[in-house]
Amino acid sequence: MKALQITAWKSAPQLRDVAEPDPGPGQVVIRVAGAGACHSDLHLLHDFEPGMMPWNPPFTLGHENAGWVHALGDGVSGFDIGEPVAVYGPWGCGRCKRCQVGMENYCERAAEQPAAGGGLGYDGGMAEFMLVPAARLLVSLGDLDPVAAAPLTDAALTPYHAIKRSLPRLTPGATAVAIGIGGLGHMGVQLLRALCAARIIAVDTRAEALQLALDSGADHAVVSGDSAAEEISELTKGVGADVVLDFVGVEATLALAASVARPLSDITVVGISDASYPFGFFTVPYEASMATTYWGSRPELMEVLELARLGRIQTEVHRFPLVEAPQVYERLAAGEFTGRAVITPN
Repeated sequence: MKALQITAWKSAPQLRDVAEPDPGPGQVVIRVAGAGACHSDLHLLHDFEPGMMPWNPPFTLGHENAGWVHALGDGVSGFDIGEPVAVYGPWGCGRCKRCQVGMENYCERAAEQPAAGGGLGYDGGMAEFMLVPAARLLVSLGDLDPVAAAPLTDAALTPYHAIKRSLPRLTPGATAVAIGIGGLGHMGVQLLRALCAARIIAVDTRAEALQLALDSGADHAVVSGDSAAEEISELTKGVGADVVLDFVGVEATLALAASVARPLSDITVVGISDASYPFGFFTVPYEASMATTYWGSRPELMEVLELARLGRIQTEVHRFPLVEAPQVYERLAAGEFTGRAVITPN
């Protein structure tokens, strides 16, 4: 079968012929319906070097995946052949306390695992078929379209987790600022609207992204730049934001996040980069917390899928065949997409 693989760090992905996976005991093979092209894949392709991770190429890309059950290994029950399923992305040990409660994104034995998940050291979903090492990592989709559901496993789950931890601050009259309206950001705006009654301010450099934010439920759209902090201050009557979600994570957006937050606020950095911001007594508002988050839990993925099933959230999906996947990553790096590009191998 064909698969889009990273064959070496700091190299372009390649379409290669690989063997079709065969499930062992407890394992499941899915026929892939959709695999999201995520900005974090660009870091895998361009920023990682030998020795940075305990795992190395080659492996198939694609950590946002959904499809249909194709084959069941010995001992697997609870799923039927042909059943549509989403794949939970971070794969932990399955035995530690956090994994036992579904928080495999924060597995206590992560450093001991041979890889981090499908598309992250293990073979991911940018292929006709994908091997999932344990049935616990699958969630039934019911009547949801698996192509549209694939990005929900990261582009929705990740902001959902970040927002959920700050819900006590998102009361009526509060303000949430979402910086960066891309694959995660446009879902973040929808989730904010679905989960709370706070004022939502979206920030981006692109007019089309800001329009997508407004269409997704944002109350205000602010162009990122020198005047963004002042405009947000005016919109909050000088009070500032109760929750700031930075879906970009570069130095400029970190600085903006800190500058618009109010005392007793949450500043959550969701976007992955190597940028940093000086946390100190005089650099952030009093009792403001700065945190990073990584993905979300399996129970939270079930909640995200239920929100989609109820029609409260929906992904802005651009579909592409597997043969076009290398060019999709070039376009993703150029910032051409609003919403999520999804590769459809089948």
